[in-house]
Amino acid sequence: MSDWRRATADDAVALRDLERVSSRAGLAHVFGELPYPDDDVLARWALLLDDPEVVVEVVEDEQGLIAFTAHDGATLRHLAVRPDHWGSGLGREGFARAEAAGARRLWVLEDNHRARRLYETLGWSPSGVTQDCPWAPYPTEVEYAAPVAVTTG
Repeated sequence: MSDWRRATADDAVALRDLERVSSRAGLAHVFGELPYPDDDVLARWALLLDDPEVVVEVVEDEQGLIAFTAHDGATLRHLAVRPDHWGSGLGREGFARAEAAGARRLWVLEDNHRARRLYETLGWSPSGVTQDCPWAPYPTEVEYAAPVAVTTG
């Protein structure tokens, strides 16, 4: 298990930068050569870090942040791992932290095949609900839901 810590407002730029590098590496087939929305993403991180209902947790090494997860009592809002740490288990750890805190839904880009494989491997599945991503070129996002617990009585 890695050393996760609660992020602070001082981490906003590093969170944006990690999200940018992960998105460029894993989603180039979606966003292509479009400029990264640095200012908008930074503003979103500032709002999330200031929201008492949202938990943002990070793992870092000597080079900076290597993973983050952001979640509230119901939704996994964001999850990313620096590409040089893909396959290390940090994505699964971040996901498990959000799920243990109550996350039962998330949104993922329809063409984010790497993330969708992870979620499906962990038992989550598309709910059938979609929406447009807020960033150009406005690709489709798919809602995923946690498996429904079966109770016997």
